[in-house]
Amino acid sequence: MGTELPRPDRQQLRRLVFRVPLAIAAVVLLGAAAPADSPVGVQEPAGLYQGPLHGYTPKTLKGATVLDATALATLIAERQPVLLDVSEIDHKPAGLPAGGVWLPIHRDIPGSVWLPGSGDGDLDAAGEAALKARVEALTGGDQDRTIVTYCHPDCWGSWNLGKRLVALGYRQVFWFPEGIDGWQDGHDTVVTRQDSQWASRPKAAVGQCPPSAPHNQGCRP
Repeated sequence: MGTELPRPDRQQLRRLVFRVPLAIAAVVLLGAAAPADSPVGVQEPAGLYQGPLHGYTPKTLKGATVLDATALATLIAERQPVLLDVSEIDHKPAGLPAGGVWLPIHRDIPGSVWLPGSGDGDLDAAGEAALKARVEALTGGDQDRTIVTYCHPDCWGSWNLGKRLVALGYRQVFWFPEGIDGWQDGHDTVVTRQDSQWASRPKAAVGQCPPSAPHNQGCRP
């Protein structure tokens, strides 16, 4: 007869049962963090980004300076820059019951001008002209005026607007990728309305968004 192997005691069995779920969980977590989901290594496109505005962005913007919240606070104190928020308008939820109250509140960095839609990668000619004219008015036509673009984290819209401004010849363009979320962690915000002049710009009749339509579905706000 062969030698009988020792049987594990109860404590050893409990440790084994406890460790197996942990090992499975570790495998699941590693799979969730696959390279395809990593924000590292996103490259700048040659032109404006044409895809969905929410997604991982590059860490750089050629021709502009990238800021964190601390550097932005210093810039605001020293230079009083033109602050441009390109965040989209919150549309009324499609499932809201009839008569339901819809009172969206938009908060910004104090002193900001809210230009929703100005970060679209496919602005029509009228939109491009209106944006160019509005920025000229806000800067007094001074292409050395400091300008900061932002929206929310992982937002291509502020990247696109920064790239547009560089292409228009502005030499002091700053991009704040942390957006309003990163700012409000340590600073005050204010309730803001959409810039009235930008809101009244001519819009294309075809492809405009109805109130319940999601953005980036071939329509405009």
